[in-house]
Amino acid sequence: MASLAQTSEAETIQKRPLKEDVFDALHEKIVSGKYKPGEWLRQDDIATGLGVSMTPVREALDLLVAAGLAERVPYRGVRVREMVTKEIVEAYGLRMILEAMIAQEAAKHITPEQVRVLEKMLAEMGKYRSLKDVSHIRQLSREFHTIIAESSNNELLVKVYAVVANAFPDWLLYEAIFRKPELLKSSMDDMQREHTAILDALKKHDPEKSIQKSIDHLMESGKWLAEYLDVPAELIREKEEQASFLLKMKNKENAA
Repeated sequence: MASLAQTSEAETIQKRPLKEDVFDALHEKIVSGKYKPGEWLRQDDIATGLGVSMTPVREALDLLVAAGLAERVPYRGVRVREMVTKEIVEAYGLRMILEAMIAQEAAKHITPEQVRVLEKMLAEMGKYRSLKDVSHIRQLSREFHTIIAESSNNELLVKVYAVVANAFPDWLLYEAIFRKPELLKSSMDDMQREHTAILDALKKHDPEKSIQKSIDHLMESGKWLAEYLDVPAELIREKEEQASFLLKMKNKENAA
């Protein structure tokens, strides 16, 4: 018979903060399009709907804001982020530059332990293939890129990347899968292949290839922005060309 101490320890290990469960529920509703951009997230309605108190709902809303899916409006409350085309394009351009910088530094500094963590995450992502898993896949993908950023060994770069990553509306790309479920298999396969290519380049400590694979991966998001979010393709190309020019200039400086 298990002792009281053993039982208590097991309960502690298994227990998950309620705010995380509420966050997951709200995250899934946003990614699936059940909550639309600009829609207010009313604490009392959410608490009633989920059968929980206001405290975990308030904490979960803070997590949504931190994750870039929602925004807090002073004296009004929290709502799903609503982004205009200009903001989306600017975030895309900044992320291209930062992803390249991170890939270059990560290829130099990534540790065997960080590689093992990324490999486990890839294996985990490969298990999920249904619509109900999409919000979880998004979280795993964000964690994957965050770990790569952390492996750059540049704290300031990690902080800037976190701000820009939150500004980039990737959840809208995942929401497109719910509108067009026939895209699910191919998009998940493509993402897994692209993530694997990035990790392979990092494992070889190849900065140039790491940059290229990271940019290739992000440019696929650019195609989705144009095709499924109606962001003008010429604006996407303009940012890609700007990023390419800056990266070429940086490579010339490094070679000099």
